[in-house]
Amino acid sequence: MTTVSTGKQNPLARAEAADKKRKLAIQFGVAAVLVALIAAIGIGIAVNRSDSDSESSATGAQLPAVGGAISENGSVVIGNPDAKVKVRVVADLQCPACQQFEAANAAALADAAADGTAVIEYQIISFLDKASTNQYSSRAANASFCVAKSDTSKYQGWLQTMFEKQPAEGGAGLSNAELVEIAVDAGYTDPAVATCINDKPYNDAINQLTEAAFASGVKGTPSVYVNGQPQQSRDVLYGENGLASVIADAAK
Repeated sequence: MTTVSTGKQNPLARAEAADKKRKLAIQFGVAAVLVALIAAIGIGIAVNRSDSDSESSATGAQLPAVGGAISENGSVVIGNPDAKVKVRVVADLQCPACQQFEAANAAALADAAADGTAVIEYQIISFLDKASTNQYSSRAANASFCVAKSDTSKYQGWLQTMFEKQPAEGGAGLSNAELVEIAVDAGYTDPAVATCINDKPYNDAINQLTEAAFASGVKGTPSVYVNGQPQQSRDVLYGENGLASVIADAAK
């Protein structure tokens, strides 16, 4: 049988053509969605990576490994980390006000750590190098990491002596030899501690941690927080055992 062309497309052919166009449109739509999804995932990964990098920088992730005695923000942790009360002390070993705080509250902090009432985090920073002629602030902060790496059980005694022997502002700070002598007198007889004090391996990390501390809201030293709450009363900071009642109240 010979068919005669009428110039009109067969209805079946028209339907097939329409179906083909519809399938192509669907495929293009799916492809577009996939491209957008992949792009969004890529952006999300980049943002998360950026946030992670920023967080690592802010917490001093480049701090040389010193063991469990040092927290991510560079604090020397004394006492039970699961204690109900957390006391954070931000100090510079060249800071005269920090010396006054230590003289007033050293016993209260030592007792709270010893009896398990509180965990004490000493965050020693360095921004007062200009107050000495030999960068005492940063060298003393480096020594803090050196002794903490060796043994935290002697740390509070070492810290008390460091403040008792704090040099006056404007002159030469203690020499490295004197820092080693203080460490030895506090019971740090391991030669590695003396080597650490002399080699100053933590200088770069100290600079980063100091910047991060001020970026976190620290305005000066001493800055003292009990369970995250800043303590600003002069009686608490500089009165004899002034912090003891605050710690006791927080422990209730």
